[in-house]
Amino acid sequence: MRRLIELAKIVDGDLNHSPELEISGVGRIASVSESEITFANSRSHYDRFLASDASAAIVSGIEGITDQPIGQQKTLPKAVIVVADAEAAFAAIATEFRPVIERRTSGVHPTAVVASTASIGPDVTIHAGAVVMDGAVIGDRSTIFPNVTVMEDCQIGQDTTIFPNTVLYENTVVGDRVILHAGVVLGAFGFGYKSHTGKHELSAQLGNVVIEDDVEIGANSTIDRGTFDATRIRRGTKLDNLVMVGHNCDVGEDNLLCSQVGIAGSCNVGNGVVMGGQVGIGDHLNIGDRSILMAKSGLMHDVDPGQAVHGIPARPARKQMQIMAVSSKLPEMRKMLKQLSKSVEQLQQRSASVDQCRDAA
Repeated sequence: MRRLIELAKIVDGDLNHSPELEISGVGRIASVSESEITFANSRSHYDRFLASDASAAIVSGIEGITDQPIGQQKTLPKAVIVVADAEAAFAAIATEFRPVIERRTSGVHPTAVVASTASIGPDVTIHAGAVVMDGAVIGDRSTIFPNVTVMEDCQIGQDTTIFPNTVLYENTVVGDRVILHAGVVLGAFGFGYKSHTGKHELSAQLGNVVIEDDVEIGANSTIDRGTFDATRIRRGTKLDNLVMVGHNCDVGEDNLLCSQVGIAGSCNVGNGVVMGGQVGIGDHLNIGDRSILMAKSGLMHDVDPGQAVHGIPARPARKQMQIMAVSSKLPEMRKMLKQLSKSVEQLQQRSASVDQCRDAA
């Protein structure tokens, strides 16, 4: 249990009342329990806080509340801690109740298998069951979690974290401050085959994967090795869970790829690109800088820099929204079309009757 005044001091916030109120933990507004603290950074969140079981909230950016002198906030029905950034302050308080686990800072676990030809930098931690094969290099202060496999001649930079069950195929290069979450596979063979007499033969798989500095790759994501050169993920790009990048791709800097994005082989992706969930990209395409590929877009053509696209097949987002708006009216339009067709048919019949009468006369 922590007193509310103690939590306010941790985040340098202003507390309106109830300094001795004891808080047992933290919770989001949707699931917060009695004696817990939550956060609110909008009027709607604040109203939900008041209706919830939460004992207190960290608040910011709420007109009529956080912009008033703290003295006026003493009359609020529940205790609040006013800060500049409620979400960041909430995260800081959450760590007070859920402290980060402190692990052994360095050393090789007795059950890890490290080849004699591998080079291990100072303060590296290699956990139980990990395998580091011949010629691999692991930079200073990096952490290899249980059951990670680092194959021959891989290079891993400094301050990099590789979580359990990740596999780095031979010659994979990983930069500094990279995070590879559980189950990532780097350097598997690309999905490329040559067909001869009805059989599929694997094409050359002589390239590798290069992950530059400050990249984060989510759980169970896969990046295939290049055919002859590297498949590359450039500096600062972040991949969500379950992302697949095909062979020979070059993914630029500071991109955000959400869950289940699939990029076929030999695509070039610019810098600052955002891809929503389940985006699919055909092979040999070029995606321009700062473009946005909205969720579930199916791409079969290049995208210009700064363009936003949506839909299957992907079109400029504004045009796709117009198509979707029209599509919702299709049943009504179908009914109108049938009525118009019937009216035209009746007019044609009348016209034919008039012509017959004129001919008879």
